[in-house]
Amino acid sequence: MKRTSRDIRTANRYEVLRQIIAESPTSRQELAAATGLSLATVATLVGELLDLRMITEVGFEDSAGGRPRGLVAVNTSGGALIGVDIAETYVRVELFDLGLNVLARAMEEMRPGENRPEQVVGHVAAAVGAVVTQAGVEGARVLGVGVSVPGQVDRATGISEYAPNWDWHDVPLLDLLSEVIAYPLYLDNPLRACAVAELWFGAARGRRDAVVVNLGTGVGAGLILDGALHRGVSNSAGEWGHNTIVLDGRLCHCGNHGCVETYVGAPGIMLNLRELSPRSTLLHPEDQTATIDALAAAVAAHDPEAVKVVRDTARYLGAGISDLVNLFNPEVVVLSSWVARKLAEPLLDEVRAAVGRHALKRPMAATEIVLSPIPTDPVCLGAATFALEGALQSVSQRTGRRTTPARSRTAPPS
Repeated sequence: MKRTSRDIRTANRYEVLRQIIAESPTSRQELAAATGLSLATVATLVGELLDLRMITEVGFEDSAGGRPRGLVAVNTSGGALIGVDIAETYVRVELFDLGLNVLARAMEEMRPGENRPEQVVGHVAAAVGAVVTQAGVEGARVLGVGVSVPGQVDRATGISEYAPNWDWHDVPLLDLLSEVIAYPLYLDNPLRACAVAELWFGAARGRRDAVVVNLGTGVGAGLILDGALHRGVSNSAGEWGHNTIVLDGRLCHCGNHGCVETYVGAPGIMLNLRELSPRSTLLHPEDQTATIDALAAAVAAHDPEAVKVVRDTARYLGAGISDLVNLFNPEVVVLSSWVARKLAEPLLDEVRAAVGRHALKRPMAATEIVLSPIPTDPVCLGAATFALEGALQSVSQRTGRRTTPARSRTAPPS
C-alpha cells in the first residue's frame, strides 16, 4: 500500500526522535546528518517534538567560531511507555521513561496449560497494573502499551492469528486486553520486538542489514533490511523457526515435521538431551528454564554430556543460520532471547563453527555472529518502541494534539 505524506511525516518524526534518544544531547545539524533529512525538515520536526514535550532544549555546544548550535535531548519525564513480553511460560512487563530507561518491572509466571486467552489477559493486566503502581506514574502519562505475543499477528486489527504452541487461531487479543487496560495498545510479535531493540540499542545499531535470531521456547528471525524492520506483505516475515531442516523429522506444533524450532527451541534442546541421556540429572521434564539453567551450568563445568548437547544443538542452529546468511547476506546475525542468553558463549562458539561449515564463503566472510548485548529484556524494550511509534502516529499533524483511542487499530510505520 502506498504511503501517504502523513505516513512519511510520522515516520520522519519517529526517526528523528529515535536518533535523539540514542544520541542525547544532539544538535539539529547532527540529526540532519544522521537521518539524511534536510536541515529545514529536521528543524520543523524538532519543533513539533518540543511542542509535544517529548524533547527539551538543553543549551548550546561550543563552536569554533560561527553561531553556537542549539542542543536538544529527550525529555525523560515527558511520558511513560510500557512493553509487554507474553511468552509461553511467563508474562514480563517493563515500564520505561521516554529515554527508554526501565523504571519498573513485573513478571507473572504461567504454568503448563495455563494459556487460554482470558488467563493470559489476566496475567498481562496484573503485571501492567503492578509496574504503573511501582513507578508511581499518573495514568495520563502512559502514552501506550506495546504487546508482543508469539506467533503470527495482525497489527491493524489486534488479532493473534496463529500461535502454534498454544493452538490459538484468530484470538482478538487487543479487544480482550482493552477491556481491562485503559491505555492505547499496540500488538506485534517477539521477532519484530527483538529486531527493533537491536536496531535501537543493540548489535544492529548502525547496520543496514541484520538478522536477529530469537531463541526461546519458540524460534524465529527478525529481519532488518536496508536499515529498516522488514515485515513482509502480511507481517509474517521471519517465521524461520518453521523452515524444514530435517525431512520427516520431529513433529512440530505447526503440524509440519522437522522444523528448525523442534531442534533448537527450549523444548527441542530438552529432547536433544533426552535422546542422548534419558535419565540425565540435567533434565527437568516439566521445566524448560530449569533444564536450560542446569545445562548452562554443566557446560561451564565442562561436563561432557552437556557439551555434546550444546554442540548437537549448534549443528542444527548453524545449518539454519547458514541459510539466513546465504539468503540475506547480513552484516550481523544476533543471537537473542533467553535461551541464547543462558547458553551464551559456549553456544555462540559452536554456532560460529557450524555456520562456517555450511554458509557460502563470500557472504560468511562479511557476517559477524554475536550475542545480543542488551542487558534487559529485548522483547519488552522493542514492544515499548511500538507504543512510542503509535503515540507519534496519533499526534495531529497541525495542532500537536493526540487522539486518545482506547486501543490502536492502525499499524504504526516501521
